[in-house]
Amino acid sequence: MSGHHHTLADTPTEDNSRKAVTQRVAFVGMGVNLFLVITQIIGGILTHSQALVADAMHTLSDLIGDVVVLVAAHHAGKAADANHPYGHGRIETLATVILGLLLGGVAAVIFLQAWDRLTGHSPLITPEPWAMAIAALAIIGKEGLYHYTVHIAKRISSPMLKASAWHHRSDAISSVLVLLAIGGAQLGYPWLDSAAAIVVAAMIFYMAIQLILESTSELVDTGLDTQEVQEIRDFIYTINGVENVHLLRTRRMGGRVLADVHLQVDGRISVSEGHHIGETVMYRLRRQFPIISDVIIHIDPEDDETAHPCKNLPSRADLLVQLQALPAATALLPSIDALTLHYNGGKLQLEIVLTETPSVDALNAFKQASTSIPTIEEIQFFTKLVH
Repeated sequence: MSGHHHTLADTPTEDNSRKAVTQRVAFVGMGVNLFLVITQIIGGILTHSQALVADAMHTLSDLIGDVVVLVAAHHAGKAADANHPYGHGRIETLATVILGLLLGGVAAVIFLQAWDRLTGHSPLITPEPWAMAIAALAIIGKEGLYHYTVHIAKRISSPMLKASAWHHRSDAISSVLVLLAIGGAQLGYPWLDSAAAIVVAAMIFYMAIQLILESTSELVDTGLDTQEVQEIRDFIYTINGVENVHLLRTRRMGGRVLADVHLQVDGRISVSEGHHIGETVMYRLRRQFPIISDVIIHIDPEDDETAHPCKNLPSRADLLVQLQALPAATALLPSIDALTLHYNGGKLQLEIVLTETPSVDALNAFKQASTSIPTIEEIQFFTKLVH
């Protein structure tokens, strides 16, 4: 089973029409399949072709598959809610697994029936020649459905529609072999009918395994491949304010990607500037890579991928309690207008803005007293200027 490689940046963004497009594809598939099922069953009975009837059963499985696609598209298109805060995209993934299981079941039934015909004692009946015309009609209909569905699947990046397309293709291949088997039967080789059915079953089973493996990898949160993750990482590095990128993680959900990442920024900037850098990264990522539907960003003043040196440092409230317990420091505390704490490298750096300029002795006394708090590495004083 082949696939077309897309870069992350060229995936379309028609999220609002995704549900409608998927439903339209399903309705077209259902209409064509319903027509073919009726035609193949009636034709198979009238021409005494067991292969045509078996192929009709294969087509019927496609029809059931289209119903699954339709139901899944309806539910997958729902907005996020309290019980499903990340949306309902995984319903598409589950539907793809169901389609894969359906294909596997069809393959098993076809194989068992064909094997029974080959090893049984009943005489093999040669079908009427015009059964070939019905098989040819099925080939045209199913191959047309495959090309239509796979085109839409690529356009909206839908694994579920891709699965449905290959279901159509498997049925078209099955009809080709049925056509050849009926033709061979006309030449005096009725056993070709059963042999072709076994080959069809093997091909269908292989595709079923591929679809199930692809979808279950998404259900267990398999991330994007290394090249795609590197594309995202490289792009983030181009955004002003980002000093380092680490712990970038991705996972798929129904044709879309969820990502979370830690961004290292200058530890001396304000919380709001760090937030602004994070927002910029989020919006630009989603614009550059439309396949990414949601990004969770964690802002870091230092690289905490392998270690967390500041995890045991005191909070602001705890630090103030420690300072208030120092007699030499309490004289300066009422004059503090703003206290900025920088947690960096396992130590605290304090920036203290005072409402008035204190004496040098008071500043030195505060600094000297603060040395008894080992987590404080540096203290800088500033005087507030009011204009």
